[in-house]
Amino acid sequence: MKALVGTLVDGEGVKENSAVLIEGSVIRDVVPVGRLGEYGIDEVYGGRGYIILPGLVNAHTHVAMAKFRGLGEDVPIEQWLNDVIWPAELEWTPEEIRRWALLGMAEALANGSTAINDHYFFADEIGEAARELGIRAFIGQTMMDLVEFPIAEPEEGFKFFKRWSGNDELVKPILAPHATNTVSLELMEEIGGFAHEKNALIHVHLSQSMAEVETVKRRYGLMPVEYLEMAGVLDDHLIGVHGIYLSEKEVPLYAKSGATLVHCSLSMAKLEGRIAPIIELAKNRTNIALGNDSPNPVGLMDPFEEMRFAAVLNKVWRRRTDVASAREVFRWATAGGARALKLKAGLIKPGYLADLVLINARKPQFLPGENLYSHIVYSTRGSDVELVMVNGEVVYRNGLFIMIGKTLEELWKEVRPSGR
Repeated sequence: MKALVGTLVDGEGVKENSAVLIEGSVIRDVVPVGRLGEYGIDEVYGGRGYIILPGLVNAHTHVAMAKFRGLGEDVPIEQWLNDVIWPAELEWTPEEIRRWALLGMAEALANGSTAINDHYFFADEIGEAARELGIRAFIGQTMMDLVEFPIAEPEEGFKFFKRWSGNDELVKPILAPHATNTVSLELMEEIGGFAHEKNALIHVHLSQSMAEVETVKRRYGLMPVEYLEMAGVLDDHLIGVHGIYLSEKEVPLYAKSGATLVHCSLSMAKLEGRIAPIIELAKNRTNIALGNDSPNPVGLMDPFEEMRFAAVLNKVWRRRTDVASAREVFRWATAGGARALKLKAGLIKPGYLADLVLINARKPQFLPGENLYSHIVYSTRGSDVELVMVNGEVVYRNGLFIMIGKTLEELWKEVRPSGR
């Protein structure tokens, strides 16, 4: 049995001087640290001055896009996609995808993401890289039929799902239609039927640009959320991403469906200069999760940075300081992501998955320690993560990825351009 010792923080509260007992892949119990000697503990991590968090769920990623970091800066999203990213993506090889996906996932893992939800091409390679690292990964092969893009052939998305279904305890396939303007209504209906048959999650970009909204309206006379409803996919198995142009009419319709909206505030602020109506969605009881999106455009696969921006940008966008509290944003990054992915995780309670993060809080930014939710959202950096546990196994500790026996620097050396 293993134990993490420190101050426990989850969306339900704070418990000082606690020991989280892990048996197998789940949390067996949470007890006062003084009772630790009553149990047969083989390994103890943490101690005084440490914070124990539920694993952060990175609910929307494109991890292999670490290769494109810094490309296409300061341009609108449609130009960024059409002129920079898509041409570069057509040059991918499976071997290259695997190397860069491993690096992107390793960065996310080292910064406290115990789970990712990835939407990209060559999904088999990304799955194998995830398996190497020991991260919990939900992976979908991008599908679209209204843009000529050979590596996004819809049939490959279905085949990938079938190949990986039940294939791995930690790597789970999902369905990944690209967006409401790049996937026909007929294909989205087919995806919906397949998802209902297989009890599968659907992960889709939604209202991420005004061009997308206008295209869907022109084709079908519908707003993007209405399009998803007509296709039969608007339910609690849908994970929509971005939603920055959702209308007042769409917000309650989306909320009522039980679907999740993944808030990627930093990437959308950078690419479109705006963010989603998260406050209105939350008021309507929509499940909100957070995602880093991709290393390009956000720069860092750091969920703490994403929490910080989500809190601040929602205050700026609404011109109010009483919205997006630190505690609420923290719940989005933990329990919200877990709920989206149908995981019994996101809280530190007996019976929940032992996906946990240990923060070394013996640093000035964690003082005076009166409001730990504030410290976590506004003061913590990914570099404060000392240990990451997934499914009860330590997969990252003090800079080393245990499963592959390498550090981030060693992975960097493997993919960096020669001479740099």
